[in-house]
Amino acid sequence: MTFSPNLDSPPLGPLVGPPPGDTTAARQAFIQANTELSTAPLLPEVALHLATQVTPLWEATEVDLAARDLPPPYWAFAWPGGRAVARHVLDNPGLVAGRRVLDFAAGGGVAGIAAAKAGAALVIAAEIDDFAVASIGLNAAANGVAIEVSRRDIVGDPMPGIQVVLAGDVCYEKPMADRIIPWLRGLARDGVLVLLGDPGRAYVPKTGLEPLARYLVPTSLDLEDKEIRETTVWRLLGTV
Repeated sequence: MTFSPNLDSPPLGPLVGPPPGDTTAARQAFIQANTELSTAPLLPEVALHLATQVTPLWEATEVDLAARDLPPPYWAFAWPGGRAVARHVLDNPGLVAGRRVLDFAAGGGVAGIAAAKAGAALVIAAEIDDFAVASIGLNAAANGVAIEVSRRDIVGDPMPGIQVVLAGDVCYEKPMADRIIPWLRGLARDGVLVLLGDPGRAYVPKTGLEPLARYLVPTSLDLEDKEIRETTVWRLLGTV
């Protein structure tokens, strides 16, 4: 997984606005100035602040970001796994309706927003990136839904009260997958419904998965190695 379509190009000039201060409001102002409120393919119901081909973040390079001491803007892109989970939840609201849902490694919050739209009783987005947290707030407001945010690293913790976990595109790095999957399996053993959206990343588990749906998710060759990624929504089982 990459984050910028122009990793090898020279800097194209400053992003819009001064470097954001250390507050959620400042980060949200930066996000609004450098993204576009739009929708992603497969999810016309969900408005998101995204990097698009007409926004400064789309054109930004690693050099641009480093010069402003900004982290990679993963939150500014609707990755295939998250989109597939969101689509599946919207098409099957009974999975989350009236239930308490955790959107893990939420990014911009697309899966959690879908769960809220589908009638979840409570949605908590777990995200440790400050800009992603700011983005979740903007995106939730744009969709007229309420999402709580947990800003701490919850991996390994029990999740009392959580009935559904949504996890999109979390298996793109081995250290992350090796840490997350055993924890999610433990939650599944405790009766939590764990939905894993994956477009064929290298480190998705090979066993202990039940396929629920497959989607052809349009992508960009600037971000992925294919224009369409076949993405599976799996139920992660408590046993391998």
